[in-house]
Amino acid sequence: MTLTLPRPGRMTVPRRSFVTKRNIPYLLVLPALLGFMVFKAYPILAAMYISLTTGAGAARSFVGLDNYVRLVNDPLFWTSLWNTGLILVVQVPIMLLLALLLALGLNSSLVRLRGLWRLGVFMPSLTGLVAYGVMFSVILRKDAGLLNWLLSLFGVDPIDWLGSPFWARIAIVIALTWHYTGYNAVIYLAGLQSIPKDLYEAAMVDGAGSARRFWSITVPQLRPILLLTVVLSTIGTLQLFDEPFVLTGGGPDNSTLTISLYLYQNGFRYFDFGYAAAIAYALTLIVVGFGIAQMRMQKR
Repeated sequence: MTLTLPRPGRMTVPRRSFVTKRNIPYLLVLPALLGFMVFKAYPILAAMYISLTTGAGAARSFVGLDNYVRLVNDPLFWTSLWNTGLILVVQVPIMLLLALLLALGLNSSLVRLRGLWRLGVFMPSLTGLVAYGVMFSVILRKDAGLLNWLLSLFGVDPIDWLGSPFWARIAIVIALTWHYTGYNAVIYLAGLQSIPKDLYEAAMVDGAGSARRFWSITVPQLRPILLLTVVLSTIGTLQLFDEPFVLTGGGPDNSTLTISLYLYQNGFRYFDFGYAAAIAYALTLIVVGFGIAQMRMQKR
């Protein structure tokens, strides 16, 4: 029996596989990382560069901070910021208060068919933004709208919901409250169900009434969730676009012009992408400011 020996100078080196236990986690994260770089990081950096330029296409010229200087001196930007802040201050507290009341009711053992009621409360948030905007544009018509017809039963004259600056803002608040109240109510309901019942039973033994139990147990236990919904609702309202775009188009007389809608008009109506990008970064700074405020409140 003869043995075949390898020739001198030709040693076989085992191949090392790139797929190892150590590299598998990085390989799994790689698709998400590539997606983030292509669809998130690159557009963010490109928008930063565009905000420092003016012109269109290949004819763009670098202007530095001129777009941001223009932003500070633009009365329409401050009008849009005022409108957004006004809707925020009025709508968010009303919506969150209604959501908390709904959650308390749905969490009560006295309510029958609670699952059906919870589904009904959450259903409006599943409606498409444009779809429910069109629906409210029909409901809020001055002449043949459902809301004015209901008010007429009580002797109220028809209201020009979408043609008056004051009532147009109220219409936006009504639409937002209808759409997002159920969503926040479900979040509050989850928080209420996580509170130990032993706390309420101990408080009842000590003679605490329902109001005392609410302020001493429910509110402190829900504080992180309350902060979360306040911040999320605030950020969402600062980015408000669909409702004023569908219902009023920013009018009448720019009374419902929001920051996001003003950004859209500059970018896709006037094709001033440099100025639109500057507005986007201004909005980003405002949102980041609220995020930092939330983190400080949570630490406290």
